[in-house]
Amino acid sequence: MKNLSQKMLPVFLFLLFVGLAGCGSGKTGDDLMNDVREEREMIREKYPNAARMFDEAQGYAIFPNVGKGAYIVGGASGNGAVYENGRHIGYADLKQVDVGFQLGGKAFVEILFFESASALQRFKDGNFELSANASAVLLDEGVSGDIEFQDGIAIVTVPKAGAMAGISVGGQKFDFRPL
Repeated sequence: MKNLSQKMLPVFLFLLFVGLAGCGSGKTGDDLMNDVREEREMIREKYPNAARMFDEAQGYAIFPNVGKGAYIVGGASGNGAVYENGRHIGYADLKQVDVGFQLGGKAFVEILFFESASALQRFKDGNFELSANASAVLLDEGVSGDIEFQDGIAIVTVPKAGAMAGISVGGQKFDFRPL
């Protein structure tokens, strides 16, 4: 039995990876916008340091349901809404691939805050990428990290569910679609 479970672990993890990598990618329109509103309000209520960023940043992209799965090679996917000066201007897709010692799956919210009109324009120009060395502030209950812009962008993530362990290197790619 132990031998069978060891053989099934890679299959299970692969299925978990495939399932989580597709999380969020099927939502559009009203479902997506409801999720965006819910997560934005949750962040406004629980994390004052991130809440002020919604009002102070030139714009932001919020991905309310990013799913990530990994078994050595990892992937993440999600879709979200993009705002400029508080006005909804379009949609975006997030894709991530990374490689390293990693195992598991998780779901999270990711927000990109744009410090200036030029940073937001780089995102809107299409095929925007974040390198593996981009740093994100992880918001967790009772923890309030400083949110700082690097190269005109601040990245915030909020865990939702799942468990993942490991170290990996990769990057994220975003595609913008205007309204």
